[in-house]
Order: sequence, then C-alpha cells, then structure tokens
Amino acid sequence: MFHGSGLFAFLLMVLEWTRPGLSSPLRPICDLRVVDHFIKEAWDAEAALRACKDACSIATNFTVPLTRVDFDVWAAMNIEEQAQEVQSGIHVLNDAISSLQASNQTDVLQSHIDASINNIASIRQVLRSLSIPEYVPPTNVGEDKEMQKVSSISELFQVHINFLRGKVRLLVASAPVCHQGVS
Repeated sequence: MFHGSGLFAFLLMVLEWTRPGLSSPLRPICDLRVVDHFIKEAWDAEAALRACKDACSIATNFTVPLTRVDFDVWAAMNIEEQAQEVQSGIHVLNDAISSLQASNQTDVLQSHIDASINNIASIRQVLRSLSIPEYVPPTNVGEDKEMQKVSSISELFQVHINFLRGKVRLLVASAPVCHQGVS
C-alpha cells in the first residue's frame, strides 16, 4: 500500500508543478558567490584552452559582446537597459561557444565547451530568479555597437570571463529584488 500511496503523492506533485499558470516563482539568487562560481568555471576553461594551444585552434571569427564597463554610463542606465545589455551579451556568447560544438575538438576542449554552455544556461536561470526578462533578439539585424570580433578560442573564453566579472556581476549585485526590504 505504501508503494501505491507514494506513487499517488508523486503524481500529485508532478501535476501541481505542471499545472498551467501556477508555477511557483523561483527564489531570487542574490548571493554573488554564485556568480563567482561561474567565473571560476570560465577561468578553468580558459586556462585549459591556453594550455592546449595548437590543438585547440580554429580558423574563424567569433562575434562577442564588449566587456568594458563605463561605470558612469552603467549607473545612468535603468535596470531594464542593463538587463537588455547583459541578456543580449549572454545570447551572443552562447551562440559563439555553441558554434564550437560542430568543430572536431579534443575531448578536453569539448568538455569545457559543454561546461560553458551549461554555465550560460545556469546564469540565465539566476537572472530569471531575479525577475530579469529573457532576451528577445531584435528583428532589425544591424551592426551592434556593443559587439566585437575575436579570432581565437582563447580570446572567446577570455571575453566570457570578463563579461561575467563585469556586466553580469554588476547586474546581479544591483538587482532590485535583492534589495527589497533592505534599508
């Protein structure tokens, strides 16, 4: 009887989670140590790629977000503008890193590519928990002044690190949901 009632309880939980329109909100993830963990993972990937040199080279250019932050300009932006800049940068980084999956890379490189893609998915989940809207690609495809080109995998992963250390960390640190009720 216990087995049947356990199955019944499990089914009730699943039905509750999948009921349309009633999903439970994520708890905000405001702890910057979470972002620091993602930065460390990106450092590990970049270090492995630096060590691999010729075996990890690829002859292509990658479009990546600019990582420099003008703090006066950043502070003048509202949270929606900051979120849009971070989300679009994450989108572009994901596209660039995902493009490496099609190339025939070493097992070590492939594991770092996979880990980096998972890292980006987790960062998106953190941003979602902070009520930061998902990125919606613009319909007009023009030259974006917030993007640049890099020509090596090592540079790509260096941009990944710097983007996390800069704009992502700033956005998480200033998320309004993390400062509610704080005087």
